[in-house]
Amino acid sequence: MVEKAQRACGIQGSEGCLEWRQYLCAARYPNINLVEIDRHSDQLSFEPGKLGAGGNSGFQALNLAVQFGAKRILLIGFDMHDRSGSHWYGRNNWPNGNNPDQDNFRRWRRAFELAAPKLKERGVEVFNASDISELRCFDRRKVEDFVADLDLVNA
Repeated sequence: MVEKAQRACGIQGSEGCLEWRQYLCAARYPNINLVEIDRHSDQLSFEPGKLGAGGNSGFQALNLAVQFGAKRILLIGFDMHDRSGSHWYGRNNWPNGNNPDQDNFRRWRRAFELAAPKLKERGVEVFNASDISELRCFDRRKVEDFVADLDLVNA
């Protein structure tokens, strides 16, 4: 199947892995798009289909929301520390389970801090709903207030 897709795309060998994966995805699932995460970048990506890693899935979700055109985003559960536990559900105790440490949290916060001015330049408002968050580059907003403002904007 891979070789057939590569031939159809005119790709030889391991060149263009993303292209043939996109071809396979489009052939099987026409309404689903493949997104590539650049694991070596902690920067936002504004290139459709490519995301900066930022070291965490929350950063990637923010990046994707921006690519989808979101202009107001509320972050929920972005504590960026482990004083309440590694994860909302506790520590990963299975083999090779990943649990963040202080270096991870610093990296994650730095990625968001670098993204904040770029988001503002593009007219994207980001708010943080966590009262105990160490992420300080976005204004705080309660969920209720954010939703109430959405109701006013959409009225």
